[in-house]
Amino acid sequence: MDGRRKTYRPWNPHEGAQRAYVPQDVLPEDDLVFFVMDVVPNMDLTPFFSYYERELRGQPPFDVRMMVALLIYAYAVGVFSSRKIAAACERNLAFRVIVGNDPPDFRTISDFRKIHRAHFRKLFVEVLRLAGEAGLVRLGNLATDGSKIEANASRHKAMSYAYMIQEIQRLEAEVEKLLEQADKVDAEQDAAWGSRRGDELPEGLKRREDRLEKIRQARARLEAEAKARAEEEQRRRAEEDARRQGEGKSPPRRGGSPADAKPEEKAQTNFTDPDAKIMKRSNKGFDYCYNGQLVVDDAEQIIVAAEVTAEANDKRQAVPMAQRALENLESAGIERPLDEQGQAKKIPNTADSGYFSEEAVRGLEGLGLDPYVAPGREKHHEEAVADAKAPEVAAPPAGTLSVKEQMRQKLRTGAGRCLYAARKHIVEPVFGQIKFARGFRKFLLRGLDKVAAEWQLICLTHNLLKLWRVQWKPAGP
Repeated sequence: MDGRRKTYRPWNPHEGAQRAYVPQDVLPEDDLVFFVMDVVPNMDLTPFFSYYERELRGQPPFDVRMMVALLIYAYAVGVFSSRKIAAACERNLAFRVIVGNDPPDFRTISDFRKIHRAHFRKLFVEVLRLAGEAGLVRLGNLATDGSKIEANASRHKAMSYAYMIQEIQRLEAEVEKLLEQADKVDAEQDAAWGSRRGDELPEGLKRREDRLEKIRQARARLEAEAKARAEEEQRRRAEEDARRQGEGKSPPRRGGSPADAKPEEKAQTNFTDPDAKIMKRSNKGFDYCYNGQLVVDDAEQIIVAAEVTAEANDKRQAVPMAQRALENLESAGIERPLDEQGQAKKIPNTADSGYFSEEAVRGLEGLGLDPYVAPGREKHHEEAVADAKAPEVAAPPAGTLSVKEQMRQKLRTGAGRCLYAARKHIVEPVFGQIKFARGFRKFLLRGLDKVAAEWQLICLTHNLLKLWRVQWKPAGP
């Protein structure tokens, strides 16, 4: 050793405490927060402002543009909890760009999100309009898919229909017994009530009656759902019977009526979020979830429609999602592409086998779309082998085959194979970007309406990130 020592760069921890930081001087010019600050003031936020214009008393609220920009930026960078957003407003330099020296507390953020949840749909269309003006929506292939997202509901706060019946009987007996005891004690100790009226219920009775009422409401929900399913099944059977009669076949005998429908004994409902339903997830487990639905354009993975349903099955979502997509496109001023004759082209709409039904195919065609929906699931690797080996066929003439057979033939054409294969890299990566890149795997709000608003906020920030990366963020080497 020659006696030399390793040298380090100087570090003075007290220097930073004495320096005044200006976020604009520290953050890069193309940071997402500056893009959000430029975009939000140019949005139509009239519905947000109108809520506060009805009341002129009290302390002035936070600026609507600031609160909207804060929520959009927070969701874009994967901060969803109102408490975490409030903490970031005090500690994160990018958040300080938005809120300045007057950060809102977590309750203000939470209330703003709840109060204006109905307005996020219009905000979604506003961002879609910006994406359309930037040329990011081309309507070459609208891919539809859904994914189960965990609800903010505990599995331990649920009860089956069979157990509800037993629990109602038990609680009714206990309430009756407690009422008898209360009447007896009231007669014997009337002087002990003092200044109170004397008709207050004992605490034990209150708790049992409250629990009994909640269980009765839960039972009523399950019975209403069972009746609705029976009515839907009856409608489907009536259409099937009419079709068979048209073909000269006699309809089968069917028993039962929707009025007699009862839930299955194992049917469950949740007390923390009654709208959430038990669904099978990709990890083969079951949990209380919502089904997040998307329709995504093929050009830049821009979401053109985003909805949430409590139905685990996707079969009845194809037409409503397509209709919502067309409504959003019209509201955003994005027109359909034209053919050589100047007529609007039929937009291809691709979806996996979970969306297929004859009714769905006819409904999509009635909306002016060109559906490519797999009529059945393919075995592992079978689809890729079929794409490589199966000869290309021409589309069959209409009316010669059933809807399912026509769709099978249509997917074997060159255009059909290309469009359907593209579905996997159009819509499926979007769920990955939302769930894994931004970490949104569980809804924070409860109730279908609130969850739907939260999903709109998630999806509009996805589109805003796409717009930022294309227009602002410099391309890599």
